[in-house]
Amino acid sequence: MADKTLNYRSLSDNELVGLIREKDYAAFEEVVERYSPKAMRLAMKITKNREDAQDVLQETFVSIYKNIESFRGESAFSSWIYRICTNFALMKLRGRKFDNQSDSMDENPNMDIERLAEHSHSDNDWSDRAEKLLLKKELREKIDEAIDRLPDEYRIVFLMKDVDGMSNEEIGRELNLTIPAVKSRLHRARLFLRKEISKYLEE
Repeated sequence: MADKTLNYRSLSDNELVGLIREKDYAAFEEVVERYSPKAMRLAMKITKNREDAQDVLQETFVSIYKNIESFRGESAFSSWIYRICTNFALMKLRGRKFDNQSDSMDENPNMDIERLAEHSHSDNDWSDRAEKLLLKKELREKIDEAIDRLPDEYRIVFLMKDVDGMSNEEIGRELNLTIPAVKSRLHRARLFLRKEISKYLEE
């Protein structure tokens, strides 16, 4: 039962987890409010379909509420949430019949613009120009467009790494990939992004 004297927004994740285990639904509602925006964004990036992403979001938080006892605190609560979200999104993809897609590119999630610029410049002029554009909405849109052009299986790996914060080992276990395969997909995705953003800056 919810404690009306509590300010749930001020509570830590671990405090909310404890209350959810005691069937405090208000604590669960705070978790949903706190993490649903990013979980929805992650689901959208993986499924590329709003209806599927909404289903994933609902399934994610139902699972969290039902399985809260399985959270052991070995990783951040947010990482646990995003991992569940990723798994449901992957199941959505497995349930689809994919059109023929190019297998030439890597997966690519939400790489920070700063990281992209840091790894992309080939000379001082490129770097200077990139720095001036870091905060511009247009550049973010170009990055998102480049991300969306990547095949799903490659985009997922990068999302799991960059958004979910999973290690290469964890990604390999989840997707049944070798560590070199995970690293290769991440590397090729970033190369693709750098190429796309370089073309944009040159324009």
